[in-house]
Amino acid sequence: MRGTAESVPGRFPIFPLEGALLLPGGNLPLNIFEPRYLAMVRDAMRTDRVIGMIQPTEPEVQGRRRAIYRTGCLGGITSFAETQDGRFLITLTGLCRFDVAEELAVTTPYRQVIGDFERWRGDLAPSEPPETLRPRLLAATEVYFSRRGIETDWDAVRKAPLTALVTSLAMLCPFAPGEKQAILEAADLAAQGELLVALMEMDARAARAGATPVRH
Repeated sequence: MRGTAESVPGRFPIFPLEGALLLPGGNLPLNIFEPRYLAMVRDAMRTDRVIGMIQPTEPEVQGRRRAIYRTGCLGGITSFAETQDGRFLITLTGLCRFDVAEELAVTTPYRQVIGDFERWRGDLAPSEPPETLRPRLLAATEVYFSRRGIETDWDAVRKAPLTALVTSLAMLCPFAPGEKQAILEAADLAAQGELLVALMEMDARAARAGATPVRH
């Protein structure tokens, strides 16, 4: 589905989930168990097989619809399995970021929006970040992972294409929701990579100072 603006539907369901970051080209596994989101996945599988991932901007309050950020990422369902206890295990592959043009009044138990993709058309034909970013990103990642006790295959990390490395690190690192949103809304892969380095270095400086980094 990546590649042309025409392949991206204008209307689609959204899954507001705090702390979940989906980027174009990235893969996000999801364990679906709430009835409203089971219905959402069933309907998506029957239609365009897409779901918009977006973060809420406020805590959940019973009976109240949570406000959401303006920007999310549309993902295509690239794997699907149903468990014996009725859950869905799916993988969303990021297609293109979107801005919420309008939230629709719907009768479905899940929310639906009209997406505006104009600002993010570059996601459909992304340019590689500069290789000059790689040594700084690897150095910052090594310090960040060491401090947080995150184990990884460093040989694979060093050999990974830079685009995949930026996307994977951004999605996997345990950044605060506001930081993840900032990465999502960065202009392109180069800007996302620079922000990744800045966040990791800020974390390291805070650790050396014995303080907790300020979260926005």
